[in-house]
Amino acid sequence: MVTYLNSERLEYTGTKQPKPGETYKGRLIYPYLPSEKLKDVVNLAIYLGRPLLLKGEPGCGKTQLAFAVAYELGLAFEAWYVKSTSRAKDGLYSYDTIGRLRDAQLAASGSLTPEEKKRFDDPTSYIRLGPLGRAFTNPHRTVVLIDEIDKADIDFPNDLLLELDEQLIKIEEVREDGREKEIKAVNPPIVFITSNDEKDLPDAFLRRCLFYYIHFPSYEQIVQIVKYRFPNIADGLVDKAVSRFTELREMLEGETGKFSKNVSTSELLDWVKAMQRDSLEDILNRLSGENQLPYLEVLLKSWDAHMNYLRLSSDRE
Repeated sequence: MVTYLNSERLEYTGTKQPKPGETYKGRLIYPYLPSEKLKDVVNLAIYLGRPLLLKGEPGCGKTQLAFAVAYELGLAFEAWYVKSTSRAKDGLYSYDTIGRLRDAQLAASGSLTPEEKKRFDDPTSYIRLGPLGRAFTNPHRTVVLIDEIDKADIDFPNDLLLELDEQLIKIEEVREDGREKEIKAVNPPIVFITSNDEKDLPDAFLRRCLFYYIHFPSYEQIVQIVKYRFPNIADGLVDKAVSRFTELREMLEGETGKFSKNVSTSELLDWVKAMQRDSLEDILNRLSGENQLPYLEVLLKSWDAHMNYLRLSSDRE
């Protein structure tokens, strides 16, 4: 592992929060409220130069943490959203082999313009860097999010070991002095990797990461999250909405296997936003007593989930 003992010392405090509607790097950003333990492990990952692997149920804030760190520290941000078809190389670079072959044919026939000839004479001009590659070449420190790494093939994490461990990318298609061209990180990126535990990750990969499990927030933390997201919301609506939301989670706690997931904070925030379309008096009445929750479509994302909710609600009456 390459260490950067003389690199700028950065510390994430979780105290710098965006104003409503504020954007960063062209993206709308929301407040993020980390626990003390989470702040500690983020700063440890920064200090050690190790990737931070984050797990936790969907919607618990794994993805948002990376952007919150970039926002507070004023760093560049690169996101790599992994798909089932993703290859490790996709996040490093791509090489326009077809374009290179086309230009070679044109060069042989003398059909290249001076500008095209200049491009053809420089094999590196066919390189297109991916998120991790751009972070390596950025002269400024960059936060890199590798989101949902467990969606990809099992070999995907192991194919990143060299790049993450040695902060080095090798370009197979370009050779310099008889060796593959290498791109070394100008500044070590701060790497966050998220996983929803869809599949186990290789031991060799795990050894190179720090690990943290983001637990679902407490009642008090949820209230704070809602108030940060909706600063003008009535206290009565916050208390009632969070109470009913917490009851719903507890009700469905043992039933999640039937519809794959429980309700999350991201769905709670959408739910609270939906309820604000109604008058305060009306929505508080709909949230009171044993009434069926309003806007269930926002909270429950499958027919099995709705059926479980109706059955469990009926059993409690």
